[in-house]
Amino acid sequence: MTVRAAVTPTRRARALSPALILVGLLLVAGNLRAGITTVGPVLADIERDLGLTSVAASVLVSLPLLAFAVVSPLAPRLARRVGLEWALGLGLIGLAAGLVLRSLPGLAWLWGGTALIGVAIAVLNVVLPALVKRDFPTRIGQITGSYSAVQSIFAALAAGVAVPVAGMSALGWRLPLGMWAVLAVVAFAVLAPQLRRRTIATPGQDDVSVTAHDLDGTRWRSPWRSALGWQVTAFMGMQSVGFYVFITWLPSIETAAGVGPGEAGLHQLFLNGFGIVGSIGCSFLIPRFRDQRLLAMIAPALIVVSAAGILVAPQLSGVWTSLTGVAGGASIVLALSFFGLRTSHHSQAAALSGMAQTVGYAFAAAGPIAVGALHDATGSWSPALAVVIVLQVLLVVVGGFAGRARVVG
Repeated sequence: MTVRAAVTPTRRARALSPALILVGLLLVAGNLRAGITTVGPVLADIERDLGLTSVAASVLVSLPLLAFAVVSPLAPRLARRVGLEWALGLGLIGLAAGLVLRSLPGLAWLWGGTALIGVAIAVLNVVLPALVKRDFPTRIGQITGSYSAVQSIFAALAAGVAVPVAGMSALGWRLPLGMWAVLAVVAFAVLAPQLRRRTIATPGQDDVSVTAHDLDGTRWRSPWRSALGWQVTAFMGMQSVGFYVFITWLPSIETAAGVGPGEAGLHQLFLNGFGIVGSIGCSFLIPRFRDQRLLAMIAPALIVVSAAGILVAPQLSGVWTSLTGVAGGASIVLALSFFGLRTSHHSQAAALSGMAQTVGYAFAAAGPIAVGALHDATGSWSPALAVVIVLQVLLVVVGGFAGRARVVG
C-alpha cells in the first residue's frame, strides 16, 4: 500500500492530543447502543402499526446483530485501507444515514435503514478496541470501562425517553427511532480534526492489520487457531445473547406478567442505567485482580438470579432488571477488555475483536429470534427465560476459562 505522509506511531501520537482522542472515542461509544435500545420500548407499537409478528419483530431487532457478524471481519481491512480515524468517520456517516432512513414511512426503509445501522455499528465496534489498545495500552480496563459507561448512559437515555418522545408528535415511534442521528453527526464533528490529519500507513504500520504483523516483521498467532481466542469469542457471544434478549423482549415479558407499559419502559431505563454502575465498577476492579476469572463468573451468575427472579416474582421486576443491568454492564466491559488483555499487540487485538464479534454476534442474533419463536409456539415467556438461565450458567463456566491471565500468543 502506498504511504502518504509516512509517520511513525510515536510521532503521530505526539501530534494528536490524547484528550481529543479520548473525547472522540467517548462520543463514538455513545452511538453504539442508542439506535438499538430505543426500539424495545416501542416495539409493540411497531408491531401493531406494521402488522409484524413476534418473529418478524425479533428479526428486525436482530438484523443489526446479523450485520455485525457479516461486517466485523471486513472492518479491519477497511481501517487498514483508509486509516483508523476515517474508518470511524465512515461508520458515523453510515449510522446517521441509517437512523434517518429507518424513521421514514415505508416498510422497506425500516428494514434497509436498520441493516445500514448494523453495518455502521459493526465497523465502530471493531475499530474502537484497537484504538484503545494502540493509544492507551496501559489503561485498557479503565478506558474500556469509561467508553462502556458512556455507551450505557446513552443506551439508557434512548430506552427511557423512547415512549415519551413517541407520544409527543404525530410521528409516533418514528421520531425516537430517527432522532439519534444527531448524536452521530456531533461525534463526526468532534472527530473531523483528526480526519484532516490522517495518515495512510503500510500494512506493517497498520493499526488494525488482519495479518497480525508487528513493525519488526514478527507474525502474531491468529486467534482463530487459539483455544483462548474461542473462549473469548464464546464469552462475547453468550453475554450478548442475554443482553439483547432482555433489551428486545423484557417490556413484553413484563407486560404479559401484568406490569404497566409505562413501568416496563422505566425498567428499560433501569436495565441500561444500572449498566453504567456495572461498567464503572468492573473497569475499577479489572486492574486490581491478578486475572478476571472471578469477575467473569460472577456477572453471568447475577443474570441467572435475575432471570429466575423475573420468572417466579415478576412483581419485583424493577429489582431484577437493575441487577441484570449491573451484570450486563460488567459483562460487556469484560468482553471488550479481553480483546486487549488477551493479546500481545493492537493488530492482534483487532483480529480477536473481529473474530469475537463475527462469531459472537452471529450467535447473539439468534437469541431474540429464538425467544420470539419460542413464545409464539408456547404462548408463554417461561420457556424463553429458562433458556436464558441455562445459557448464563454455561457462561459462568466459559468466564472461568476466558478470565485466565493468558494471551493468545
